[in-house]
Amino acid sequence: MSHTQPNILIIMVDQLNGKFFPDGPADFLHAPHMKALAARSARFRNNYTSSPLCAPARASFMAGQLPSRTQVYDNAAEYVSSIPTYAHHLRRAGYYTALSGKMHFVGPDQLHGFEERLTTDIYPADFGWTPDYRKPGERIDWWYHNLGSVTGAGVAEITNQMEYDDEVAFLANQKLYHLSRENDDQGRRPWCLTVSFTHPHDPYVARRKYWDLYEDCEHLLPEIGTLPDEQQDPHSQRIIHSCDYQNATVTENDIRRSRQAYFANISYLDDKIGELVDTLTRTRMLDNTFILFCSDHGDMLGERGLWFKMNFFEGSARVPLMIAGPGITPGLHTTPTSNLDVTPTLADLAGISLDGVKPWTDGMSLVPMMNGVARTEPVLMEYAAEASYAPLVGIREGRWKYIHCELDPEQLFDLDADPLELTNLAADPAHAETLGHFRARRDARWDMGRFDAAVRESQARRWVVYEALRNGAYYPWDHQPLQRASERYMRNHMDLNILEESKRYPRGE
Repeated sequence: MSHTQPNILIIMVDQLNGKFFPDGPADFLHAPHMKALAARSARFRNNYTSSPLCAPARASFMAGQLPSRTQVYDNAAEYVSSIPTYAHHLRRAGYYTALSGKMHFVGPDQLHGFEERLTTDIYPADFGWTPDYRKPGERIDWWYHNLGSVTGAGVAEITNQMEYDDEVAFLANQKLYHLSRENDDQGRRPWCLTVSFTHPHDPYVARRKYWDLYEDCEHLLPEIGTLPDEQQDPHSQRIIHSCDYQNATVTENDIRRSRQAYFANISYLDDKIGELVDTLTRTRMLDNTFILFCSDHGDMLGERGLWFKMNFFEGSARVPLMIAGPGITPGLHTTPTSNLDVTPTLADLAGISLDGVKPWTDGMSLVPMMNGVARTEPVLMEYAAEASYAPLVGIREGRWKYIHCELDPEQLFDLDADPLELTNLAADPAHAETLGHFRARRDARWDMGRFDAAVRESQARRWVVYEALRNGAYYPWDHQPLQRASERYMRNHMDLNILEESKRYPRGE
């Protein structure tokens, strides 16, 4: 493969609500670098996660397959090594592939096609976070969400997550410098670097310099306040129980501070993104690099009284997606799209065929859409993790969103007329034909009984394995980055003159 093959930089953030990206970052956000990136990007307003939780969303993102195919149902389900990811597809075609940051792989394979990981992950790689459908309503206190992130929102100069993202950005920039020096010669490999941050994921804590940007922000309260219990749908009621809302007192000030910290951390990430683009610019790689900006899922941020994710409402399920680079025409696309489309799109941009796995791919390339070809396929979503007692599925098609769980009444929303999703039309006779259309879509795609049985089997097996492996000698699966210190900087098996010249970029200026 020629060294002129385009490079790919994927910038992934965590839990970023797509409603704040109506056409790039909303005007009130202090995000100049993201706004500059948006100006040169194809922007997808109605883009959705495949599953509103970290590990299943990310596994699907990398494979272009729904959780029912990957079997990554929750945050402790193993991602098996036999599933090809975009890192495999690109590497097979000659790309160097690397990851700096979070991808929440569970199991002994911590690479999934990446040649190199620059950091460890921020979350555990074992089966300890497995939910249990055999015990509906049971709270696993030591790892289930609670509202401590909301009641504890505020300012700090360093946290566990800031320390992680500072490292992710530093190592990613360092890797870009390294790649620029390697690619200065003829015949070097193109590269795909994934930089995956953990912000603005809760806890809602931000550095003072970013916090102060939003002191007088007009968006510190949600559009819809807390709904009475009788107005919450059954799944939302399960989330409220799962996250232990009843044992927390959330004040209006807590809500304001949580949202202020969340917006502040978007600005924190904006600076990190600015650094990456600046490095690409100064190393003369920007013009030959696709940049894809995305998030795994959203955050309800107090809308309807709900926090975090785990549902198919817009705040949780809708996520930003922007693509910039050579040949990309900037502009806004409003047809619904999915993170499942990312892997086929990357392959298309790199000139790679997915024919060998196409029958099992749930996404589709966005390149035709960016070139003016209308998309007609619906967007599919699944959820089978904590706060659920049986799998949920969702379909976004045109103006409509349909949600189904075998335990609950169906939900049907007209997002054009009801963007806040307050009116469930599923029982309205005037919409019976539309409901019938989505039921047919559902039955063609899912066997809900089989889906439920597969999730239960997976959970039960993992509980046995986890409890067994915690007895006796313990070998962790967490990724341990290899430093190879004897090959770094100056060592005595190296020629100093050659070293200094090869590590300088640009050379001879």
